Amino acid sequence: MGSAVRHDDARPTARGGVEKHSVVVAGHATSVSLEPAFWEALGEIAGSRGMSIAGLITEIDHDRRGNLSSAIRLHALDWLRASRGGPTGSS
Repeated sequence: MGSAVRHDDARPTARGGVEKHSVVVAGHATSVSLEPAFWEALGEIAGSRGMSIAGLITEIDHDRRGNLSSAIRLHALDWLRASRGGPTGSS
């Protein structure tokens, strides 16, 4: 079964907005809520690796220790730090 991402309705917060997307991870449907900047970062990361966002989320899910949204944010932070030559290892 392939991985897929579907955009659901936005969930506003006091600090901006959070977008909720439905994602198929390891054959199971789940939803992920992230701020738009993190969805954009996931698109950049996935694009730089020649993979889909859903495929990247599946990889992150496989290696995570905490909740999926937090693991995605940490992965994006590590990627940004690595791209700037800084320290990584938060995920």
